[in-house]
Amino acid sequence: MAIKNRYDFVMLFDVENGNPNGDPDAGNAPRIDAETGYGYITDVCLKRKIRNYVELRSEDLSAEEEKAYNILIKPDKALNIKFAGAYEAEGLKTKNKGKDPDDVKKARDYMCRNYYDVRMFGAVMSTGDDPCGIVRGPVQINFARSLSPINIQDVTITRQARTTEGRQETGETEMGRKSVIPYALYRAEGYVSAALANKVSDITEKDIELLWEAIINMFEHDHSAARGKMCMRRLYIFKHDSVLGNCPSHILFDKVSVGLKNEQLPPRAFSDYEISLDAQMPDGVEVIERL
Repeated sequence: MAIKNRYDFVMLFDVENGNPNGDPDAGNAPRIDAETGYGYITDVCLKRKIRNYVELRSEDLSAEEEKAYNILIKPDKALNIKFAGAYEAEGLKTKNKGKDPDDVKKARDYMCRNYYDVRMFGAVMSTGDDPCGIVRGPVQINFARSLSPINIQDVTITRQARTTEGRQETGETEMGRKSVIPYALYRAEGYVSAALANKVSDITEKDIELLWEAIINMFEHDHSAARGKMCMRRLYIFKHDSVLGNCPSHILFDKVSVGLKNEQLPPRAFSDYEISLDAQMPDGVEVIERL
């Protein structure tokens, strides 16, 4: 058995003068719920930042340890090439799609052992001539949602370097735009299913500890002019003393309350919010404040 405890967790993080997650369908402006005005950030965006941190962190490991912390979803090689690599590493016959289910299982197990994001978040690896099956990820994260309606500001910027010779000769300054949020505090919730982990991907307590480390630090190595200042403010972890859990997750999530100190003013800093935690936990659940 890989891990013996189910986990649920709540993340609170903020953005200042930046765009935390652009929407390609809206000119890459910050994502917003058109009906309510609240901002949101996709789970894919958050998982990307966790993947990036783990990849940086693995550079401190030994060559042998580093093998277990590869990242599958990144823009280096086509996925089917990586799937074929699993067959070759396990000494299996390649380009034998659908012939031997045992080979697919062996290849799937190889991918779980060697790719951190596969065993944590899962993956559909059934494409190409060397399928590695499907892994249901034991770690899942919901969309993040802002705690107040957001105000998107389109800022006009200028560029001194011109793109064409004609514009260079006229000396015309080129204009551009960027969309930012002056300030927003976001909340995201997640789950770690020990039952799923033990069934397929065999994640360990070391993997879980790295997940918390990655969540706390995922904005520290992701700074850019577009994203502004982003900070992880709070991480609350609810640890169950059983594999299947001792309490529904929504009851635990309701233990963390966030409200504005002054409803009449738009929030412009983390200190504008009041955060409270009901420390009275159900039997068999422990709350851990990591930040």
